[in-house]
Amino acid sequence: MKKRSTLKISISGVRGIIGDSLTPQLAAAFAQAFGTYIGGGPIIVGQDARPSGTMIKQAIISGLLASGCQPVDVGICPIPSFLFLTKESKASGGISVTASHNPREWNGLKFISRDGLYLTPHQTEEFLDIYHQGEFSFAEPERYKTLKTESQPAEPHLRKLLGYFDVDLIRRRKFKVAIDCGNGAGAILAPRLLEGLGCEAVFIHAIPDGSFAHHPEPLPENIREICRTVVKNKADIGFVQDADADRLAIVNNKGEPLGEELTLALAAQYVLGKKKGSVVCNLSTTRAIDDIAAARKATVFRTKIGEIHVVEKVLSAEPEAAIAGEGNGGVILPDIHPCRDSFAAMGLTLEYLASSGSSISTLQKRIPKYFMIKDKVEGSAEQAYRLISLLRKKVESQGKVNLLDGIKVDFPDHWIHVRPSNTEPVIRVIAEAKTEEKVKAVIRRLKKEIADYQKKI
Repeated sequence: MKKRSTLKISISGVRGIIGDSLTPQLAAAFAQAFGTYIGGGPIIVGQDARPSGTMIKQAIISGLLASGCQPVDVGICPIPSFLFLTKESKASGGISVTASHNPREWNGLKFISRDGLYLTPHQTEEFLDIYHQGEFSFAEPERYKTLKTESQPAEPHLRKLLGYFDVDLIRRRKFKVAIDCGNGAGAILAPRLLEGLGCEAVFIHAIPDGSFAHHPEPLPENIREICRTVVKNKADIGFVQDADADRLAIVNNKGEPLGEELTLALAAQYVLGKKKGSVVCNLSTTRAIDDIAAARKATVFRTKIGEIHVVEKVLSAEPEAAIAGEGNGGVILPDIHPCRDSFAAMGLTLEYLASSGSSISTLQKRIPKYFMIKDKVEGSAEQAYRLISLLRKKVESQGKVNLLDGIKVDFPDHWIHVRPSNTEPVIRVIAEAKTEEKVKAVIRRLKKEIADYQKKI
C-alpha cells in the first residue's frame, strides 16, 4: 500500500499533494472551519493557475456556503492582488488556493483576515482548534447565500501601484523588460503593469494555465530560459515570478541571475536612499541588508521565517518600517500593502534604474557581496528540534546563538541557520559567508554533522 504523504499545516497555511494528503473533502472541512471562525460575511475565494485549483476552490466554496458565508469567486488572482482586494473590499476574510513555489502536484490553502493579511499565529491557533474539534457552523436553508463573482480582482491593486510609482520617470527610460511569469497567476497583472509603466515587454510562459515550464521556485537553476531571453532581446532587465506572484527574481542586462537575496537588497538600497525608516526581514536574509542599513543609519529588525512574522513587526516597528521582506525574493513595500509583492518589487527596481541612470548590472555591484547556500535535508519538525538541541551544545561557545526560529549562529565571517520548514517536510540548512569557498566548506561540515546526529536519533 502506498504511504500517504503528510499534510503540512503551519502559519503559511495548509499544503499537500493533490489526491494524497490534500483532497476536496479536506478543503471543504477547512473552509467550513474558517467560515465558523470568521462568523459569516463575504469571503474572497481565489486561486493560482494550478490545474487542481478549480477543484479545490469549488470544495472551499461549498464549505463556506455550508457555514453561512457568502463566497466571492475572483478566479485566478495573484496573491498580492488578492490580499489587497480583501482589505479594500471590506470582506470578512479570504481563502486563496495556492501552493506558492511548490511543484505542480502540490496545492494548498492560505487563510486571510479582514485586514488582507495572513492569519497571525494566535489567529491560526484559534482557527485550527475549530478545525480539529470539528465543531462547524451549519447554516439553516433560509440563510444560504448566493455565490458572487468578481471579474477584475487585480484592478484595485494595479491602481495603487501606478499611483505610487513615478510613472513619468520610468516611462522616459523606455525600458525593455523580459519577464517569465511561469504560466502562473502573475500573468494576470504583469502585462498591464509593465504597459502602464511604459515598458516594452518580452514575455515567456505568460499563459496562466499552471503548465509550469520549469520548477516554479525562481532560483538561478530554474530560470535559464529567461537569462537567454534577456541576451537575445537585448533587454535592460529580466524578471521572474513564482506561481502566485509574491516572489520576484531578477536577471541583469548581461543575462545573469542576481540571486533571490538581491531582490530585497536592491529595494532596501533604493528606498532607504529616499526616506528614513527601519528595515524588517527574517533571520535567513542576507547580511547585505545590515550593511546597507548601517550605511544609512537605519535599524534592522529580524523575525522568524514566514511572511506574517515579518508583517507583524512591520505593523509595530519603531521607527516605522520603510521596506521589509524576506530573502526569497519577497519584497514588502508597506506604502502599498504589508505583503510580499512581486509587482511592487518590479516597480521599485524599475524606478531605481530610472532614477540612477545606471544599468542593473551596475546597481548590482553596489550591493555588498556575500555568498549564500540554501540547502535542505529530509526530516520532520521533531527531528529538527532534536538536532537543534545537539547543535546548540556544540556551537554556543563559538558564536552568537539565536533560537527565535530553529537555531541561527552568527560568527564573525559567516552564519548558519538550521530550522524546520513551514511548507515542506524538510529541515532547512542555510549558510552565508564573504567567499564562495568558505560557505561551501561551512555547508559541507554542517550537513555532515547533521547526518551524524540523525544516525544517533
